[in-house]
Amino acid sequence: MQDPPVKARRSRGMPRRLLLETAKELFAKQDYRSTTTREIAEQAGVLEHLLFRNFGSKAALFREAVVAPFVELVEQFDEQWQRLPDDATEEQIAAQFIGSLYDLLVANRGLVSTLIVADSLSDEERAEMGLPEISRALSILGRLGAEGVDRLDLNSVQHDLAARSSVAMVMGIAAFGGPLFGARKPSRKAIVEELTQMTLHGFLHRP
Repeated sequence: MQDPPVKARRSRGMPRRLLLETAKELFAKQDYRSTTTREIAEQAGVLEHLLFRNFGSKAALFREAVVAPFVELVEQFDEQWQRLPDDATEEQIAAQFIGSLYDLLVANRGLVSTLIVADSLSDEERAEMGLPEISRALSILGRLGAEGVDRLDLNSVQHDLAARSSVAMVMGIAAFGGPLFGARKPSRKAIVEELTQMTLHGFLHRP
């Protein structure tokens, strides 16, 4: 009779890495409330108690897996925006901002969905999840949008409101694109082009 195979021992930090990777994947697809610690642990192949040993709570895991990387991406986006050439056209400026923002939000659709229902969470839970950091990151996006409005010299009395409205429009398409479009979802290129033209010219851009 053969001895049972010996399971390979995981390195000390492997459970933590597996939990982080799985949490990023699940939270990118679904909101915070819909994702359970049991689901994360099972999909990661890790015992659930190790999730709490490594992170303390689901909220703290969400902060490390989702919020921190999102804030870092927004900061990188800010740096890239500042490096746009001075002679860039209005189409290039708007398309760069909206395209990058759309990609960022699509990749973090679960975070967007979580923000929409954030009012149903307690103040303590929102703080532990790091949602105030997300608010500051979104303020950066709003500021960049306002800078774009100024740079393009668009006719807007309330630049900040116009910029944040554009950000909100992109967030809505990123979060609800699937249900909105169904099986006939336009290409990424078509969506970004339409959002760009609507931002620059509104619905009157059509011939």
